[in-house]
Amino acid sequence: MLTQDKSQISLRLPTELVSEYDRIATTLDRDRTWVMLRALTQYLEQEGAELLQDAEGFAELDEGKGVDLDDVLSKASSIIEAAEAKRSKRAG
Repeated sequence: MLTQDKSQISLRLPTELVSEYDRIATTLDRDRTWVMLRALTQYLEQEGAELLQDAEGFAELDEGKGVDLDDVLSKASSIIEAAEAKRSKRAG
């Protein structure tokens, strides 16, 4: 896990949530910090990463780096038509 520089933070959490982290930590014979760090890391690697990718995509669209949907659909239609024509030639 992340072992580089560390920052201490303060966080208010519902008591029930903290109790669940404590139960998991006890079950794994780890401390609460280890469990919370793992949970936060997994969030960043999954949902957090997806959110950041979406934000980057929106920024690219704002910069005009997107592709027009009509162009994409036209290209897809051309590919499908070419594949169907090729299939018809083989069958014919």
